[in-house]
Amino acid sequence: MKKLAVTATAILLPGAALAHAGGGESGLLAGLMHPLGGADHLLAMVAVGLWAGQLGGRARWALPLGFVAAMLAGGALGMAGLGGLAVEPMILASVILLGAAAALALRLPMPVALAAVALFGAAHGHAHGAEAPAAGLLSYAAGFALVTAGLHGLGIALGAGLARAGAALGPRALGVLTAAAGLALASR
Repeated sequence: MKKLAVTATAILLPGAALAHAGGGESGLLAGLMHPLGGADHLLAMVAVGLWAGQLGGRARWALPLGFVAAMLAGGALGMAGLGGLAVEPMILASVILLGAAAALALRLPMPVALAAVALFGAAHGHAHGAEAPAAGLLSYAAGFALVTAGLHGLGIALGAGLARAGAALGPRALGVLTAAAGLALASR
């Protein structure tokens, strides 16, 4: 339980700034590292897992899969230099709203929940893609998709672990902390 609390706290602290500073790395390693480079990405991706875990059933795999698929599509748009209006505000909104969804254990119809995570996934993907290195695009995309799926899994595991440990409100509390961290990031 102590390890779980320390891990959750480390993830939810908004210490790292937004993850869009660019960089000179390329390929798989750059893709693996990019989602870990900013609190906004970490928080939103873990919140997707928290919310999916609370919804249970098909949502446990459909929401993360929908996010990753839309993120890859958004990444392709970003790599091509297309679209992307209001990407940063959408990313901040994703942290706040996905955190709120987990905090409220919000029960939406599956198509609505999928549309929400897809919209946010596309915004996160656009940011990743816009900063993609010139070399190794496919391996870069594979890297950020893999880490994103892992962060969704971490959110599911954190929620389930807290529930098993008797902290039934734990996933909701993490949602509140996520939304609050999003508000803190937005106020910068």
